[in-house]
Amino acid sequence: MILDTIVALATPPGVGAIGVIRVSGAKTIEIVNTVFKGKDLTTVKSHTIHLGTIRDEDTIVDEVLISMFKGPNSYTKEDVIEISCHGSQFIIQQLIKLLLRKGARLAKPGEFTQRAFINGRFDLAQAEAVADLIASENESMHSAAMNQMRGGFSQEIKKLREELVHFASMIELELDFGEEDVEFASRADLKKLINHLKSLIARLTESFTLGNAIKNGIPTVIAGKPNAGKSTLLNALLNEEKAIVSDIPGTTRDVIEDVINVDGIAFRFTDTAGIRTTEDKVEAIGVERTYAKMKDASVIIYLIDLIHDTADEVQQQLGYLKDLKVPYLLVGNKMDQAKPDIQELVSQENALLISASQKENLENLKDALKELVSLDDFKTGNTIVTNLRHYESLIQTNEALDRVITGIDNEVTNDFVAMDIRNSLHHLGELTGEITTEDLLDNIFSKFCIGK
Repeated sequence: MILDTIVALATPPGVGAIGVIRVSGAKTIEIVNTVFKGKDLTTVKSHTIHLGTIRDEDTIVDEVLISMFKGPNSYTKEDVIEISCHGSQFIIQQLIKLLLRKGARLAKPGEFTQRAFINGRFDLAQAEAVADLIASENESMHSAAMNQMRGGFSQEIKKLREELVHFASMIELELDFGEEDVEFASRADLKKLINHLKSLIARLTESFTLGNAIKNGIPTVIAGKPNAGKSTLLNALLNEEKAIVSDIPGTTRDVIEDVINVDGIAFRFTDTAGIRTTEDKVEAIGVERTYAKMKDASVIIYLIDLIHDTADEVQQQLGYLKDLKVPYLLVGNKMDQAKPDIQELVSQENALLISASQKENLENLKDALKELVSLDDFKTGNTIVTNLRHYESLIQTNEALDRVITGIDNEVTNDFVAMDIRNSLHHLGELTGEITTEDLLDNIFSKFCIGK
């Protein structure tokens, strides 16, 4: 497939020491060579760097370094040149305008990676991982994206899909011998393969909860009664005055969110309104939102006020927490002024004691959070599903496979079994890009940055 030549800035816009302009396509070398004065780029080897100047007729625009990557040994598998110039926005604009005049066109968002996919450098799941890798903000996100980009997700599915294609072809062949009682595909072997595929899909879909949390931050709610120190704790963890702190109960009336990186794990902390019965309509709305956030959370940090809470109140709060069935950390706050009986009570519940205002034991709190979040699969390098599109395709694949087994058990005709297998293959193919539509590709790559 011959595609036109595209150009875009590959480094972030803004003033910097250098800017990198990427060019890819059939006429890359020809176009750049017309404006580059140095070596003849049509004669140089791939993966070499050359110093020279970019000129617009007799005017020197900039002194640059040309990095040459000849296809198919390049990111897009086309001829690619990266021009490293000075980081002036004026220089960058002049260089791109010059290349446009010489026959290139501006790249669309993600078009370089889209070409890499179209040209077979990697499959669609790997291409999507490129965007995740660029967006990674912590070690966990980086590891998940790197594993997927290197084919961890695709390799697990590819072999099983090939086996399923074989069975589908055998059943299709049986349709050609409909009047003869022949069986080219063992139904027992087919069910065995499908059950194996379903077990893999089940593991992948179950990993999405963790994968989505890693990608977007683990939803962590800070809850407790008014004046328990929730806002003080959030500010202490963030090292900034994010939330308003006051001795007046009910100060926090809406949820306040921010992300905190704890040793490579992103926790999306939410400070909530204090839990109490109130006649203030605005505060009551905030309390309702607190309950809703707690039910949807992956982790709850529940603060007990070691000064003002009573034993009965603590027992009541513990009962509610346990009924929620959401992983939680019981944290006794204000340990520097704690009432002995309340401190002893929460200690019996394995509560962690802190002082948010004095920033005491916050490192222990962070360690407890990490222990509460199970990352065993992640640490052992197992494939984790982080992409909602992949998750939905896996669910649809599993439903189609269920129909195949039901059809075999009920001895339905081969054409219906074949149809359900084809449906399964379709959804599996959507995962890796073996089956795509133009709208799907446009939607995926439009989320990329321009130069990627």
